[in-house]
Amino acid sequence: MWYYDSQIIRTPKAMVIGSGDAAITHPKGIFNNSATLTELGIKPYTETESAPRYYTRGAYSVDTSGDTVEGTYAGTAKPLADIRAMMLTELKEAIDSRMSRIDWYWVRASKSGGTAVPSAIATYSAALYTEYAAKKTEIAALDTLAKVIEYENRAYTQVDKVKTLNADGSFKEYHASDTTSIAREIKMVRHYTTHPDDVDAGLVSLTAD
Repeated sequence: MWYYDSQIIRTPKAMVIGSGDAAITHPKGIFNNSATLTELGIKPYTETESAPRYYTRGAYSVDTSGDTVEGTYAGTAKPLADIRAMMLTELKEAIDSRMSRIDWYWVRASKSGGTAVPSAIATYSAALYTEYAAKKTEIAALDTLAKVIEYENRAYTQVDKVKTLNADGSFKEYHASDTTSIAREIKMVRHYTTHPDDVDAGLVSLTAD
Protein backbone atom coordinates (compact mmCIF):
# COMPACT_ATOMS: atom_id res chain seq x y z
CA MET A 1 0.00 0.00 0.00
CA TRP A 2 1.00 3.61 -0.52
CA TYR A 3 0.10 7.05 0.79
CA TYR A 4 -0.21 10.35 -1.04
CA ASP A 5 -1.92 13.63 -0.21
CA SER A 6 -3.97 12.19 2.67
CA GLN A 7 -5.20 9.20 0.67
CA ILE A 8 -4.36 5.54 1.17
CA ILE A 9 -3.71 3.73 -2.10
CA ARG A 10 -4.39 0.03 -1.65
CA THR A 11 -3.84 -1.08 -5.27
CA PRO A 12 -1.90 0.56 -8.13
CA LYS A 13 -3.94 3.06 -10.11
CA ALA A 14 -3.45 6.05 -12.38
CA MET A 15 -2.50 9.11 -10.34
CA VAL A 16 -3.13 12.78 -11.04
CA ILE A 17 -0.27 14.75 -9.51
CA GLY A 18 -0.46 18.53 -9.36
CA SER A 19 -3.36 20.85 -10.00
CA GLY A 20 -4.74 23.01 -12.75
CA ASP A 21 -2.65 23.29 -15.89
CA ALA A 22 0.27 21.70 -14.06
CA ALA A 23 -1.63 18.49 -13.33
CA ILE A 24 -0.06 15.37 -14.84
CA THR A 25 -1.77 11.97 -15.02
CA HIS A 26 0.67 9.17 -14.33
CA PRO A 27 -0.17 5.56 -15.32
CA LYS A 28 -0.52 2.92 -12.63
CA GLY A 29 2.77 1.45 -13.82
CA ILE A 30 4.60 4.05 -11.72
CA PHE A 31 3.96 1.82 -8.72
CA ASN A 32 6.56 -0.58 -10.12
CA ASN A 33 9.23 2.13 -9.94
CA SER A 34 10.27 3.11 -6.43
CA ALA A 35 12.45 5.98 -7.66
CA THR A 36 9.50 7.57 -9.47
CA LEU A 37 7.28 7.15 -6.43
CA THR A 38 9.87 8.88 -4.25
CA GLU A 39 10.18 11.70 -6.75
CA LEU A 40 6.41 12.21 -6.76
CA GLY A 41 6.13 12.03 -2.99
CA ILE A 42 4.18 8.78 -2.92
CA LYS A 43 5.32 6.86 0.16
CA PRO A 44 4.94 3.22 1.19
CA TYR A 45 2.15 2.82 3.73
CA THR A 46 1.78 0.37 6.60
CA GLU A 47 -1.18 -0.06 8.91
CA THR A 48 -1.20 -1.36 12.46
CA GLU A 49 -3.99 -2.27 14.82
CA SER A 50 -4.16 -4.21 18.05
CA ALA A 51 -5.17 -7.88 17.79
CA PRO A 52 -8.93 -7.89 17.08
CA ARG A 53 -9.36 -10.99 19.25
CA TYR A 54 -8.60 -8.86 22.29
CA TYR A 55 -9.29 -5.27 21.22
CA THR A 56 -11.94 -3.25 19.42
CA ARG A 57 -10.68 -0.83 16.79
CA GLY A 58 -10.33 2.69 18.16
CA ALA A 59 -9.25 6.08 16.85
CA TYR A 60 -7.05 6.29 13.75
CA SER A 61 -3.84 8.31 13.60
CA VAL A 62 -1.22 8.66 10.88
CA ASP A 63 2.48 9.50 11.01
CA THR A 64 3.80 10.91 7.72
CA SER A 65 7.16 12.10 9.03
CA GLY A 66 9.27 9.15 7.89
CA ASP A 67 10.10 7.51 4.58
CA THR A 68 7.17 5.16 5.25
CA VAL A 69 3.78 6.44 6.37
CA GLU A 70 2.42 4.58 9.39
CA GLY A 71 -1.29 4.41 10.10
CA THR A 72 -2.35 3.19 13.54
CA TYR A 73 -5.70 2.25 15.03
CA ALA A 74 -5.75 2.59 18.80
CA GLY A 75 -7.09 -0.49 20.54
CA THR A 76 -9.69 -0.62 23.29
CA ALA A 77 -9.53 -3.82 25.32
CA LYS A 78 -12.63 -6.00 25.16
CA PRO A 79 -14.27 -6.97 28.47
CA LEU A 80 -12.46 -9.90 30.07
CA ALA A 81 -15.76 -11.70 30.65
CA ASP A 82 -16.45 -11.66 26.90
CA ILE A 83 -12.99 -12.94 26.05
CA ARG A 84 -13.18 -15.74 28.64
CA ALA A 85 -16.60 -16.76 27.31
CA MET A 86 -15.13 -16.98 23.82
CA MET A 87 -12.25 -19.09 25.17
CA LEU A 88 -14.64 -21.48 26.93
CA THR A 89 -16.59 -21.98 23.70
CA GLU A 90 -13.38 -22.78 21.86
CA LEU A 91 -12.29 -25.07 24.69
CA LYS A 92 -15.54 -27.06 24.42
CA GLU A 93 -15.21 -27.28 20.64
CA ALA A 94 -11.68 -28.64 21.03
CA ILE A 95 -12.64 -31.47 23.39
CA ASP A 96 -15.77 -32.31 21.39
CA SER A 97 -13.64 -32.64 18.27
CA ARG A 98 -11.27 -35.04 20.03
CA MET A 99 -14.06 -37.07 21.61
CA SER A 100 -15.79 -37.44 18.23
CA ARG A 101 -12.79 -39.47 17.09
CA ILE A 102 -13.28 -42.09 19.80
CA ASP A 103 -17.02 -42.16 20.53
CA TRP A 104 -17.43 -45.11 18.20
CA TYR A 105 -15.48 -47.32 20.62
CA TRP A 106 -18.27 -46.96 23.20
CA VAL A 107 -20.98 -47.39 20.57
CA ARG A 108 -19.34 -50.62 19.47
CA ALA A 109 -18.92 -51.81 23.06
CA SER A 110 -22.58 -51.13 23.86
CA LYS A 111 -23.83 -53.56 21.22
CA SER A 112 -24.54 -57.18 22.04
CA GLY A 113 -21.24 -59.04 21.94
CA GLY A 114 -19.42 -55.78 21.33
CA THR A 115 -15.68 -55.35 21.76
CA ALA A 116 -14.54 -53.71 24.97
CA VAL A 117 -13.07 -50.22 24.76
CA PRO A 118 -9.26 -50.54 24.58
CA SER A 119 -7.55 -49.48 27.79
CA ALA A 120 -5.41 -46.92 25.95
CA ILE A 121 -8.53 -45.23 24.58
CA ALA A 122 -10.28 -45.28 27.95
CA THR A 123 -7.20 -43.73 29.56
CA TYR A 124 -7.04 -41.13 26.81
CA SER A 125 -10.71 -40.23 27.28
CA ALA A 126 -10.28 -39.80 31.03
CA ALA A 127 -7.22 -37.62 30.48
CA LEU A 128 -9.16 -35.36 28.10
CA TYR A 129 -11.94 -34.76 30.62
CA THR A 130 -9.44 -34.14 33.41
CA GLU A 131 -7.63 -31.58 31.27
CA TYR A 132 -10.92 -29.99 30.20
CA ALA A 133 -11.94 -29.42 33.83
CA ALA A 134 -8.49 -28.04 34.68
CA LYS A 135 -8.54 -25.65 31.73
CA LYS A 136 -11.95 -24.28 32.69
CA THR A 137 -10.53 -23.47 36.12
CA GLU A 138 -7.43 -21.90 34.58
CA ILE A 139 -9.49 -19.70 32.25
CA ALA A 140 -11.69 -18.53 35.11
CA ALA A 141 -8.55 -17.39 36.93
CA LEU A 142 -7.31 -15.21 34.06
CA ASP A 143 -8.06 -11.82 35.60
CA THR A 144 -5.99 -9.57 33.32
CA LEU A 145 -5.68 -9.26 29.56
CA ALA A 146 -1.94 -9.94 29.82
CA LYS A 147 -2.68 -13.30 31.45
CA VAL A 148 -5.19 -14.16 28.73
CA ILE A 149 -2.72 -13.35 25.95
CA GLU A 150 0.00 -15.40 27.65
CA TYR A 151 -2.37 -18.36 28.05
CA GLU A 152 -3.22 -18.27 24.38
CA ASN A 153 0.41 -17.82 23.32
CA ARG A 154 2.33 -19.83 25.90
CA ALA A 155 6.04 -20.22 25.20
CA TYR A 156 7.27 -23.77 24.62
CA THR A 157 10.48 -25.34 23.42
CA GLN A 158 10.14 -28.26 21.03
CA VAL A 159 13.01 -30.68 20.47
CA ASP A 160 12.91 -32.85 17.35
CA LYS A 161 15.14 -35.51 15.91
CA VAL A 162 17.07 -34.38 12.84
CA LYS A 163 15.80 -35.90 9.61
CA THR A 164 18.12 -37.61 7.15
CA LEU A 165 17.08 -37.59 3.51
CA ASN A 166 17.48 -39.75 0.44
CA ALA A 167 19.35 -38.47 -2.60
CA ASP A 168 16.07 -37.26 -4.13
CA GLY A 169 15.26 -35.21 -1.04
CA SER A 170 12.62 -37.56 0.34
CA PHE A 171 12.59 -38.59 4.00
CA LYS A 172 14.86 -41.53 4.85
CA GLU A 173 15.04 -41.76 8.64
CA TYR A 174 15.70 -39.83 11.80
CA HIS A 175 19.28 -39.33 12.91
CA ALA A 176 20.28 -41.61 15.75
CA SER A 177 21.36 -38.81 18.10
CA ASP A 178 21.22 -35.33 16.55
CA THR A 179 18.34 -33.06 17.57
CA THR A 180 17.20 -29.52 16.91
CA SER A 181 15.25 -27.12 19.13
CA ILE A 182 12.65 -24.57 18.11
CA ALA A 183 10.67 -21.98 20.06
CA ARG A 184 6.88 -22.31 19.78
CA GLU A 185 3.84 -20.51 21.07
CA ILE A 186 0.90 -22.79 21.94
CA LYS A 187 -2.75 -21.88 22.41
CA MET A 188 -3.58 -23.66 25.66
CA VAL A 189 -7.33 -23.92 25.00
CA ARG A 190 -6.47 -26.40 22.24
CA HIS A 191 -3.47 -28.11 23.80
CA TYR A 192 -4.61 -31.54 25.01
CA THR A 193 -3.18 -35.01 25.52
CA THR A 194 -2.34 -36.54 22.15
CA HIS A 195 -4.47 -39.36 20.74
CA PRO A 196 -2.65 -42.72 21.13
CA ASP A 197 -2.58 -43.15 17.34
CA ASP A 198 -1.04 -39.72 16.71
CA VAL A 199 2.55 -40.68 17.34
CA ASP A 200 5.23 -38.25 16.12
CA ALA A 201 8.32 -40.38 15.73
CA GLY A 202 10.49 -37.30 15.33
CA LEU A 203 9.38 -35.52 18.51
CA VAL A 204 11.76 -35.75 21.46
CA SER A 205 10.09 -33.31 23.85
CA LEU A 206 7.72 -30.36 24.11
CA THR A 207 8.30 -28.35 27.26
CA ALA A 208 6.78 -25.13 28.61
CA ASP A 209 9.43 -22.47 29.08
